[in-house]
Amino acid sequence: MVARGAALLLAAFMTLLPQAARAGAWTRPEGEIELIAGVTYSRAVFGFDHAGRAGAPLRYEKLLAQFHAEYGWNDWLTFIVAPEYAHARLVAPRRTPELANDAAVEGGVRVRLLKDIGTLSAQLTGKTAGAFDMTVSADGAPGRQLELRLLYGTNFTLFGQPGFFDAEVAQRWIAGPRADEVPIDLTLGLRLTERTRVLVQSFNIIAQGNASPPYSFYRSHKLALSVVTDIRPGLCLQSGGYVVPAGQNALAEQGVIVNLWVRL
Repeated sequence: MVARGAALLLAAFMTLLPQAARAGAWTRPEGEIELIAGVTYSRAVFGFDHAGRAGAPLRYEKLLAQFHAEYGWNDWLTFIVAPEYAHARLVAPRRTPELANDAAVEGGVRVRLLKDIGTLSAQLTGKTAGAFDMTVSADGAPGRQLELRLLYGTNFTLFGQPGFFDAEVAQRWIAGPRADEVPIDLTLGLRLTERTRVLVQSFNIIAQGNASPPYSFYRSHKLALSVVTDIRPGLCLQSGGYVVPAGQNALAEQGVIVNLWVRL
């Protein structure tokens, strides 16, 4: 079991990022700016092996600071920039303890394609990042990725309360030996009171079959629950947590998130 757990970490070190800050399929109105600043703390005491079973005990901690900004160039085109900084520590069997401070920056555009029956958008982003800001790192090397994402969002009313549903699927091309990825993200939001909304989210990443050693296949499935509270018009506080209940060659993470949303 110890050897299997060590092999797991050497094959794929998962550092999945919470994506609660994503704005979904909707584009910003012309001239509007939305800023989201947040901190996430996550930990894991074991990982899933190549068969999806619990592997050897380990210690993993990560503190992630994120900033996400969007600007509505016009009603159908939104520009995006998202820098972040990660401080992480990993102690695993038969592996030298790792301590890393890594930064990343991501940027791109979201284009609205349809708005008659819900909102359908396409998003193109590029990212350059340190090892702990990529999905996986087996060798501590930084990485670069290009992502094309299709997003669909719609509004609804449930028990007299407004809500929304957002579904996203992407193709992510990653330079170097890391595998390309298919992210699939789902978000359900419902207003509970005049000032409070709840978000239930599922974030999933599945590696494709083009990895080179020391990387191999991996998948991870994250469930997140958070509450968004309106402090005043244009200012919201999001707080919640997440778990990774299933995966292969992935960490069984648990985390808490706090985000401040500002709309100008």
